[in-house]
Amino acid sequence: MQSLLVPTAAASVAPPTPRRRPARISVRASAAATAAPPRRETDPKKRVVITGMGLVSVFGNDVDTYYDRLLAGESGIGLIDRFDASKFPTRFAGQIHGFSSEGYIDGKNDRRLDDCLRYCIVSGKKALESAGLALGSDSMEKIDKSRAGVLVGTGMGGLQVFSDGVQNLIEKGHRKITPFFIPYAITNMGSALLGMDIGFMGPNYSISTACATSNYCFYAAANHIRRGEADIMVAGGTEAAIIPIGVGGFVACRALSQRNDDPKTASRPWDKERDGFVMGEGAGILVMESLEHAMNRGAPIVAEYLGGAVNCDAYHMTDPRADGLGVSSCIRQSLQDSGVAPEEVNYINAHATSTLAGDLAEMNAIKQVFKDPTGIKVNATKSMIGHCLGAAGGLEAIAVIKAINTGLVHPSINQFNREEAVEFDTVPNVKAEHEVNVGISNSFGFGGHNSVVVFAPFKP
Repeated sequence: MQSLLVPTAAASVAPPTPRRRPARISVRASAAATAAPPRRETDPKKRVVITGMGLVSVFGNDVDTYYDRLLAGESGIGLIDRFDASKFPTRFAGQIHGFSSEGYIDGKNDRRLDDCLRYCIVSGKKALESAGLALGSDSMEKIDKSRAGVLVGTGMGGLQVFSDGVQNLIEKGHRKITPFFIPYAITNMGSALLGMDIGFMGPNYSISTACATSNYCFYAAANHIRRGEADIMVAGGTEAAIIPIGVGGFVACRALSQRNDDPKTASRPWDKERDGFVMGEGAGILVMESLEHAMNRGAPIVAEYLGGAVNCDAYHMTDPRADGLGVSSCIRQSLQDSGVAPEEVNYINAHATSTLAGDLAEMNAIKQVFKDPTGIKVNATKSMIGHCLGAAGGLEAIAVIKAINTGLVHPSINQFNREEAVEFDTVPNVKAEHEVNVGISNSFGFGGHNSVVVFAPFKP
């Protein structure tokens, strides 16, 4: 049998046939015509909905109060009084005052725990309460605990416990190190202790990707549900690093604002006079469920998680890529995972930390994906609560969902002299009415870790 790749004798003497360029064009046209439009998940076993939210923040532990104060454009930044910061070049932060775990953690454990763990447990249980799954309730007892998991991450872990342990070792010797030193310092213990308290026996671990941590946890938790490994996941981030070693470490990185004379205006994303980020703390946790599971138990559905993405700049330990390639790719991948076209997105909760390089690098990446800024609101939660590190994405996801529920987006405060390169509506200084069609939340961390999650109003 003659090879199809070898010309026959007849073919070799035949006059040459001119190339038909239109064929190339028709192939392209055909490819364009057959390209499938974005398609959202329809399987109720794989659709992921949000049924509960819980937080600990500089504005308190109630979700509605937290968002009301964001809408009011209130700054939670003030001078640090937890320790003597008078010798630090930065002496202010979004420090939580008057935190109480009463009703959520017993007194004996409460005295031992690092704040990172306390914030996690309280916000996790509050999220379950808002999802109709209060501890001891009939609805909670009906949950298949083997298919319910916890995935709460932290960027720094139990930093106070770690710092105290090192100090005891140096000053008093190893015998004075508490037996809780290792358990309360490691990053997985928040998920572990919360899981123990509520009896969830499904996937349970933590992710630590610096300031991108919460979104990484949402993304991983949703994928456990989509793969059929869990019906319900409690996910988010927690952080408590406003202590001498935490503040001192970021000072050494030259990352923090030094606007000590006016702390409330220090966090000013996109403003020409920004001089670094402001530390914050807290926790933000969501209850994520398969639509089927949520419907079967009559859960209150507040939004839908459409999808997300994670990747890495592979560029520098602390600096973002100026070209925005990693971030823009991550946004595109998140939209693909969600079945969403860029034109459907009309709200972006930006990472926007108020750093010289980071703010514009992110905006450059956003412009690469969303060519037309018309109708898109971009705001910065950190302008009011500071940068809560591993908990930032959790607190900002709650802001996105509250925007979806209320039709109001909070302002980015301290917008005095905005960079000309910022072409989007950053909701300067005053809240705005805005019906969110699709909202995304960006979080990026040291190491070049990028993460984007996508939310939308729930539609059956």
